[in-house]
Amino acid sequence: ETSEAPSNTIHATMLQFTRFRGAAASLSRQAFAGFHSSCAHAVSVEGELRDGPITGGRVKRQVHHADVPFPQFLKQPRTCSIIGAPMVFGQAKDGTDGGPSMIRESGLHKQLKELDWAVKDLGDLEFKPPHTDDPAADPEVRGNMRFGYAVGQGCKQVYEKVYEEASAGNFVLTLGGDHSVGAGTVAGVLKARPNTGIIWVDAHADINTPLMSESGNIHGMPVAFLMHLISPSLVPGWEWMEACPPLRTQQIVYIGLRDVDHQERLLLKDLGITCYTMQHVDRFGIGGVMERTLDQLKGRPLHCSYDIDGVDPVHAPSTGTTVRGGLTFREAHYVVEAASESGHLGSLDMVEVNPALGTGTDNQETVEMGLALIDSALGSRII
Repeated sequence: ETSEAPSNTIHATMLQFTRFRGAAASLSRQAFAGFHSSCAHAVSVEGELRDGPITGGRVKRQVHHADVPFPQFLKQPRTCSIIGAPMVFGQAKDGTDGGPSMIRESGLHKQLKELDWAVKDLGDLEFKPPHTDDPAADPEVRGNMRFGYAVGQGCKQVYEKVYEEASAGNFVLTLGGDHSVGAGTVAGVLKARPNTGIIWVDAHADINTPLMSESGNIHGMPVAFLMHLISPSLVPGWEWMEACPPLRTQQIVYIGLRDVDHQERLLLKDLGITCYTMQHVDRFGIGGVMERTLDQLKGRPLHCSYDIDGVDPVHAPSTGTTVRGGLTFREAHYVVEAASESGHLGSLDMVEVNPALGTGTDNQETVEMGLALIDSALGSRII
């Protein structure tokens, strides 16, 4: 080794360091969940030192306004339109309809005002529940899709409200609800700003067609509807989507994938959609992933559809389809920080927060995570 040129020695050292970082990241994703639950820590809660396990209340959340570039396509004064979309029929577990109220009650308005946003809260949309008399698609089209008409009509309400607020030049924040509402939010944004790039943060690809889906849950299908992989005219309740521009493959980037159905995997490859799985996050780092994402979507308005299950369940346990090995606390934040610092982020979904799942501490941890991500998207920074 001593006979090697200094440049080769440096290269070898750097290579070893890179491999060490990758191994450490991989190890942390496998081991940290158990470490988190079993380790006792001395934690500071508003000045007091206490011994005990890490919980959702261990840290007092801080909101610091920073000089983040403001999108030119939004109007002044800076206005955040909040739309509650308490959809629960797109999946099989009760509780996602409680997400919007929990996030609001945890201080959403106060924090947005601290970040110098005017708040326009439109309240929660009211979705009609499924009924046995609802029209249904032909069996050769619908597969085992559940509640297609009710979810489609609910997404239409979301679409109309998002389109109205985006067209007015406001930042649109939609609080879910399950991720089926992403069909409505993205459709509304594309109607108002057709060139928008979509950052889809999720453990799952949500691109099943009704015939592909094993569960029949529509929260696993919104991207398929948005891309018109199934004709909206063939599915009762979804006819409204025919008037919306379809989402193009080059307009969407996935971040955080780690639980993709077999047929989805084949479809994603066939369509050539950019997907950054958790393996890519380990390889490139979240900074490298976001640099590549923003390079692909450069010059477009941006919409981020953020499923809280994209975050590792250590940090967001109260959601219906948890998958270990997700984004860490800081990785999760950096996604929206980088998007907002591009000066093009104009809308955000925060979905799948389910306060009916887990303990009270789990709920608090998850709601705090969702709220903190919203803060980061809208301009809160460490310094």
